[in-house]
Amino acid sequence: MDILYKNLAHFGLGEIIMLCIGGLLIYLAIKKEMEPTLLLPMGFGTLLVNIPFSDALTGPIRELYEAGIANELFPLLLFIGIGAMIDFGPLLTNPKLMLFGAAAQFGIFFTLCMASIFFKDNDAASIAIIGAADGPTSIAVANALKSEFVGPITVAAYSYMALVPVIQPPVIKMLTTKKERLIRMPYEQKSVSKTTRIMFPIIITVVASAIIPQATALIGFLMFGNLIRECGVLDSLSETAQKVLANLITIFLGISVAFNMTDEQFLKPQTLLIMGLGLIAFIVDTAGGVLFAKLLNLFLKQKINPMIGAAGISAFPMSGRIVHKMGLQEDPQNFLLMHSIGVNVSGQIASVIAGGIILNIFG
Repeated sequence: MDILYKNLAHFGLGEIIMLCIGGLLIYLAIKKEMEPTLLLPMGFGTLLVNIPFSDALTGPIRELYEAGIANELFPLLLFIGIGAMIDFGPLLTNPKLMLFGAAAQFGIFFTLCMASIFFKDNDAASIAIIGAADGPTSIAVANALKSEFVGPITVAAYSYMALVPVIQPPVIKMLTTKKERLIRMPYEQKSVSKTTRIMFPIIITVVASAIIPQATALIGFLMFGNLIRECGVLDSLSETAQKVLANLITIFLGISVAFNMTDEQFLKPQTLLIMGLGLIAFIVDTAGGVLFAKLLNLFLKQKINPMIGAAGISAFPMSGRIVHKMGLQEDPQNFLLMHSIGVNVSGQIASVIAGGIILNIFG
């Protein structure tokens, strides 16, 4: 009994706050359905590592962290599953949509400039990549740059991904007029040959890696997953990558990221600043895509609905669906889904390349 009371006596304010944060993550995952596949294991892992003298922190969670996060293995394996889920067909039928994916990464570099005022270069670069709206990329870059804020960065990245339906609509409405939101974009159904679908991930991998070698692993694993999907001879493997592999790695990822969720590492004034900068990155990304579309409309005869520019962030497919839903709210006959999804998948590629650029500069 003395030992029991002795252990309880070691619960400090920091541990209690972190237990509450872990409980909050679990609540958001279950009650609000905010990225439950990651926030639930991360929240429960936070409980495990903040118990005084926890053998989970010094044993299995540390081992998982060293085996899958410290060497970036888990995020890269997750990219295989993500790649297998993505259909690049809408993008291949209208390749110019790639421009919007690139434009929507502006928030990363804007936030990098702001974060560098308060943080060391590597930490600032890691925080900026929250704007990629891509959790695995955020984790991979933060670990590669050895940031001391992996926990807060991960929480910010996935929290804001889940809050895309809350963050994006006000920004889009603020930057567009009703007339612009009513612009219709007819979609012509075009068939994409199997050869094109197979060659696309191969070409993207070779070209992007040749230009930015530091992006080879990130873009390569994503495109490999897509190649499994499109090759037509590995259907069972593609299904496994989309479901079993992606879900299993997400569980391990969430629990092992909790290694950085101790009170010593998380309860710092910088954590609130990171959350604020992450929000700024998401807002500026959204604004960048919308404003780029408005710029193009100055020169185009057939106007683009500027709302689709907001789908250029990597939060797939949430952002694309939100733009489509907003289009229907303005005009029940305005179907923007295929255009917005095409922009959305281009944002997936652009965010990974942006992560490679960050690594190329600061790695």
